[in-house]
Amino acid sequence: MRKYETIFISNSDLQEKNQKELFEKAQNVITQQGGDIIDFDEWGNKKLAYQINKKSHGFYVCMTYGGDGKIVAELERIFRLDDNIMKFMTILKEEVVDLEAEKEKIKNKAETKIETETVTDVDDDAEFENEVETE
Repeated sequence: MRKYETIFISNSDLQEKNQKELFEKAQNVITQQGGDIIDFDEWGNKKLAYQINKKSHGFYVCMTYGGDGKIVAELERIFRLDDNIMKFMTILKEEVVDLEAEKEKIKNKAETKIETETVTDVDDDAEFENEVETE
């Protein structure tokens, strides 16, 4: 099984409900074709470098998944037919991938990020208290 990463930009004017339906549709294509989703990361609404379809903003999403070339072909076919997908790009990350190990890596990375944010928040609170005491 190969590891792929697809980044796509959806219309930022979509309502949240329609946006979630679009994302579920993309995920369902992968799972129905026998692939496994490793990570689904919503990067959010960002300004585009240039206008696409007379729009200057788009909602960026990065999907990492395991599967074969048929999954990529079907996913890109669906993206081409959907007017709410403005741009997309798929790259092959690895020829052979262990899905369980990849999911574990992402889980550990998320836990580390949460711990780092917690430590940073505590440090910021301590600095604020020191400033208040000296005044």
